[in-house]
Amino acid sequence: MGAVVADDGPSGVKAPDGGWGWAVLFGCFIITGFSYAFPKAVSVFFKELIREFGIGYSDTAWISSILLAMLYGTGPLCSVCVNRFGCRPVMLVGGLFASVGMVIASFCTSIVQIYLTAGVITGLGLALNFQPSLIMLNRYFDKRRPLANGLSAAGSPVFLCALSPLGQILQHEYGWRGGFLILGGMLLNCCVCGALMRPLEPPKKSEATKEPAEKKVKKKLLDFSVFKDGGFVIYTLAASIMVLGLFVPPVFVVSYAKDLGYQDTKAAFLLTILGFIDIFARPICGMVAGLKWVRPRCVYLFSFAMIFNGFTDLMGSMSVDYGGLVVFCIFFGISYGMVGALQFEVLMAIVGTQKFSSAIGLVLLAEAMAVLIGPPSAGKLLDATGRYMFVFIIAGIEVTTSALVLALGNFFCIKKKSEEPHTKEEAAEREELNKSEDKTPEDAKVDSIEVEQFLKDEPEKNGEVVTNPETCV
Repeated sequence: MGAVVADDGPSGVKAPDGGWGWAVLFGCFIITGFSYAFPKAVSVFFKELIREFGIGYSDTAWISSILLAMLYGTGPLCSVCVNRFGCRPVMLVGGLFASVGMVIASFCTSIVQIYLTAGVITGLGLALNFQPSLIMLNRYFDKRRPLANGLSAAGSPVFLCALSPLGQILQHEYGWRGGFLILGGMLLNCCVCGALMRPLEPPKKSEATKEPAEKKVKKKLLDFSVFKDGGFVIYTLAASIMVLGLFVPPVFVVSYAKDLGYQDTKAAFLLTILGFIDIFARPICGMVAGLKWVRPRCVYLFSFAMIFNGFTDLMGSMSVDYGGLVVFCIFFGISYGMVGALQFEVLMAIVGTQKFSSAIGLVLLAEAMAVLIGPPSAGKLLDATGRYMFVFIIAGIEVTTSALVLALGNFFCIKKKSEEPHTKEEAAEREELNKSEDKTPEDAKVDSIEVEQFLKDEPEKNGEVVTNPETCV
């Protein structure tokens, strides 16, 4: 929003769009799968926990809620850690936290201890992996970034389809303690994914170009200047409204089917349908978003995905039989996959690589509050009315409203906003990179005043993505 931000890494290295980037994408796929699917997969063990500790279902549900709260609410902390220590060390520590939390949880003797271990410690570990993996994906991909985001986002439905049956097998064979222990061992794979996040190396600089680099300003641990960008503010507001209703239908659709009189297995199959459609929707949407005509207008595609999702919720509220819920899950899976594939791609286009590590942390913090409010408030509405129709209608209105905020805010408020000039340090760094790639040694002696004038007169380019003042991305 605003204009396309130059997508160079912190060192001025342009995204390779391939090579080792495919290994980074593979690691991001696994991390995304664990981060989003794990809080849902542990619900398989809830019945055994209820039996052992003599508690209610609402008490065990706090485990998943705490996991999600840590994943979203620790965003600024993750941003500070990444800006201070780098992505790879943070992910290695996060992988250890995620694993140790589940291993210790397998020895717990009370539900409160499980809250602290499987909830807080494992949740923090997943958060320390999820956010840096997205930052590295943003640094390694530029032209193919929409496709890369779609493929990495597909990890969520794939792992959900795999971890839920696996959890049932582990519970049957080893009980909840053995299952937690084995899952803790599996989470050590996050450390392997963290090891794949190799930093991009800057090009070797000549003696003549070392002085400007030495004067580079120290990077902020958490850059609040992103709030000066109107596009970022509108995106954060729209995303916060969106998550109020986005996660409600998947939570209640199974109960909706049971309320209509269908068997538990038949009702649970609705989530399988939704997840299967979601697996294919995300990479396909990523491919579409990467098309030459679509990418500069990606924010409007994202708005369409949210309107599609909200409209699906409104239509789903009128379902009166199993066939209607199946149709709802098919279309919800498509729209949900589109939203999942585009949400971070749009944010990356808004703020660029330089500020993305801080921006994503602040966005996730804002979304954390909405995530905690959304499903519980829908549950209270269901208790008060006794009808699922109103729950789906409210969810649809919230998601549709977020789409209108994003699209209209972009179109009327900042569509004519051009990209603000970079700092002198960034301009010098960019010119330095252009000299080393495109110019001969004789051309490298261009006067600094001419360079500044050139940067002011010419629109900046990033690969083949050119600033378009008529769109926000």
